[in-house]
Amino acid sequence: EMKHGPIALVDAQTPSVFLVPPGTTYEKVMSNMEEVKARGGPIIAIASHDDPRVEAIADDVIHLPAAPEFLQPIVSVIPLQLLAYHIALLRGCDVDKPRNLAKSVTVE
Repeated sequence: EMKHGPIALVDAQTPSVFLVPPGTTYEKVMSNMEEVKARGGPIIAIASHDDPRVEAIADDVIHLPAAPEFLQPIVSVIPLQLLAYHIALLRGCDVDKPRNLAKSVTVE
């Protein structure tokens, strides 16, 4: 999917975050990381094991504990949430009161 839009947004000022799970999607994710790196985009990888290929391409790597492939989404979501939280704090966003959030929703 990178070639159908997102690759046009890659530049040196916009980091790309990649989940690099072992298993069936590994080679495709690595190919996408190589495309971003070739265009000068900084890469943050969230990888489930020490992998020299990931270490060579990514600028920063967040290592996850080993887990079966079917549990990887659960293991991966925590660092993604923490990354989003800390980026929001650095940007000065009020993480407890997001804009456009209503206390209640009325359904007709």
